[in-house]
Amino acid sequence: MLKRNDQQVLHEVESPQFAPGSPDGPADGALAHHPPLKEKPETEAPSSRERPAGEPQKPELPAGTDEQPTPPNVSSGEPRKGFRRRHPIAVVIGSVLFVLAAGGGYAYWNYASDFESTDDAFIAARQIAIAPKVTGYVTQVPVTDNEHVAAGAVIARIDDRDYRIALEQASAQVAAAQATIENINAQIAVQQAQIKSSEAQVEQAQATLVFAQQQSDRYEELAQRGAGTVQNAQQYSSQLLQQQAALKSAQAALTVAQRQIESLKAQRSSVEASLAQAVAQRDQAQLNLSYTTVTAAQAGRVVNLTASPGEFAQAGTNLTMFVPDEIWVTANFKETQLDSMRPGQPASMHIDAYPKRAIRGHVASVQPGSGTAFSLLPAENATGNYVKVIQRVPVKIIIDNPPTDVALGPGMSVVPRVRINSEPSLYERLASSIDHLRRHA
Repeated sequence: MLKRNDQQVLHEVESPQFAPGSPDGPADGALAHHPPLKEKPETEAPSSRERPAGEPQKPELPAGTDEQPTPPNVSSGEPRKGFRRRHPIAVVIGSVLFVLAAGGGYAYWNYASDFESTDDAFIAARQIAIAPKVTGYVTQVPVTDNEHVAAGAVIARIDDRDYRIALEQASAQVAAAQATIENINAQIAVQQAQIKSSEAQVEQAQATLVFAQQQSDRYEELAQRGAGTVQNAQQYSSQLLQQQAALKSAQAALTVAQRQIESLKAQRSSVEASLAQAVAQRDQAQLNLSYTTVTAAQAGRVVNLTASPGEFAQAGTNLTMFVPDEIWVTANFKETQLDSMRPGQPASMHIDAYPKRAIRGHVASVQPGSGTAFSLLPAENATGNYVKVIQRVPVKIIIDNPPTDVALGPGMSVVPRVRINSEPSLYERLASSIDHLRRHA
């Protein structure tokens, strides 16, 4: 319930004759000409004694009125100004900041929508195991762990004495076969000379036979006319038969000499086959000797080296792992990110091991199938309850500028960003225009 003094103060404030005085309140005689108000029931309002400590006393309106009290320092006839009129500069600055933030947000969204990114990406390579093809003791290992080697560099050497001896034996067999062939060639040459001699004997026998035939005919005619003796006719007839036999003998000797040539040629063919076999054995021995030097087929890094001098290496036993310089990034994008992704699109990558290096690349290919489809135990979606899960598809990204001063290897985490829209965004057009103006300023 309002006390008498509170009611008087409220009545004085609402009175038109009230003039604001000092901050402490009206003067002592300001309330003398007003009659005291009637007391209100105690249930209408709490007294000032019941107010919390420190709360300023505010004049309250009488019951039944809807008007708010007018502050003492404001005239009742002047309307209160709005926030924009009271703070015009703040409103302008806020509006400018809002427009800039909205424009910047749209520019960022427009720029970011041209890219697809994933954190499920790793460096990949076709790492191989280097092993010897021949058996022997390791005599030298001129490389060390994680060393970069060029193509053809020596990884390890194996004791080659046994293989050198085998090569010498094979070379001796080749030389023996070649000597046999040369011997046969010489025999063929001798036989060809014998053939020529036999041919000459045949020609001589033929000429003697012609003369014997003429002599026999002549003495036969004389014997028939009685001018010669029968004995002479018979003698020259016998000589004719002897010359005919001599001609046949010379012809037979010529045939034998010619047949001997064919035999020698057959022997030479056999020895040539043996020579070819000996040459193949020599080449194999030379190849085995070359296998005693284990080299790198391409440039790369030696990883997990296990070879040591004095070790007995079996053929096919791993001496070290080898990671070639040809590496790429396998990025497992979600299948919902592949709609606009095509081979040849540029990409930028950040490697977790070297976050300050910006690596450039391009999309090489997109695997025709999800990663789980080619796993050892692919998922069987046709069995049991099915819950649809967004699959990931491997995308091969070639690195255009691989760093040469740091080590990159399979398994390193990469975050690639593939540009799927070749048209410049709003941000890029603005940046290009600003740069053009700055250059021509």
